[in-house]
Amino acid sequence: MTTVVVTPRSVSSGGHPSLARLEQAGYEVVFPAPGRQPNEGELIAAMPGCVGYLAGVEPVTRRVIEAGSTLKVISRNGVGVDNVDLKAADECGIQVKRTVGANARGVAELAIGSMIAAARGIPAADRSLKGERWERSRGIELHGRALGLLGCGSIGQLVAEIALGMGMTVRAYDPFPPAGFNPGDRFSFADFGTVIEASDVISLHCPPSPDGYVIGAAEIAAMKDGAILVNTARDGLVDAQAARAALDSGKLRAVTVDAFAKEPPDDFSFVAHDRVIGTPHIGGFTKESVDMAMDLAVTNLLDVVGSAT
Repeated sequence: MTTVVVTPRSVSSGGHPSLARLEQAGYEVVFPAPGRQPNEGELIAAMPGCVGYLAGVEPVTRRVIEAGSTLKVISRNGVGVDNVDLKAADECGIQVKRTVGANARGVAELAIGSMIAAARGIPAADRSLKGERWERSRGIELHGRALGLLGCGSIGQLVAEIALGMGMTVRAYDPFPPAGFNPGDRFSFADFGTVIEASDVISLHCPPSPDGYVIGAAEIAAMKDGAILVNTARDGLVDAQAARAALDSGKLRAVTVDAFAKEPPDDFSFVAHDRVIGTPHIGGFTKESVDMAMDLAVTNLLDVVGSAT
C-alpha cells in the first residue's frame, strides 16, 4: 500500500478526523514521530513508498526530498514554507502546497493576547501570586497607542482589525501590500523605517529574510523607548542577543516569542528572562485552526495524488 507521511505535532499523537479521507482514498497514514518533531533520519526512513507528505514545521531538507523517489506533493498544514527546500522540491518535480489563512485567526488572537499580557505584565503578576507574593507593576493601556505590523497578509490583517477595535492606530509595512485592504481611518501602510520608529508595539507577521535578521540591533535602536516586540511568526526574525540587551537596558518593555529554531529548544535562557513572554508554538494550536488547516492540507494533498484505489 502507498503511504502518506503525517508529521504535524497537533495531530500526530492523537490523529484527526480529516485523516480518514486519506485512508478512504486507499493510503496508509504513517506517523514517523508521534507527538514530536521528527528528525531528518526519521523522515528519510519514512519516505520509501510515500506519495504524499503532510508536513509540519520540521526542516524538510534536500536529503529528505531526494529520499522520496515516489513523492508527489508536500502539503503544509500552515502558510509558511521556509522550512522546505523549495529548490530541491522543484528539481524533483514535487509540488509544495500551503494552507493559506487556515490558522490566521488563532495566530492573530495569540498576537493580540501577547500584546495585552506584555502591556500589563500579566505573566509576572501571576507568578508572584503563585509564589505567595503581592507584587504589582504599573502597566500601560493599548488604547490610543500605535501598533506597527511587519507583514500584512491574512494574519496581519486580522491583527489590524482587532487592534483598531481596541482603539489603537495601526501602520503596516508589506513589500506587497494587499490591494483594497483599508479597515479604517486609523490604519495606513507605511515604509519599514516609519513602522519601526513610530510604533509602541511591533508585531511580526512576515517570513525570515535571507539577508539576516529583520529585527537586529540597529532596528531595536530605532524603536521607541519602552516598545513591545511581538513575534508569533518565526525564530529567525529577531536577533535574540540584541533583544536581550535591549530588555536589560530598558529600551524594550517586553518581547514575546512563540516559535523557536528547534522545538523544544535546547537553550531556554532567552525565555527565562523576566520580561520575555514565551509560548510553545501555540499560535495555530486551537481546535478551530487545527481543523481548518488539516482539512485544507488533506484536500491539497489529494488534489495532487488522487485516489490510490
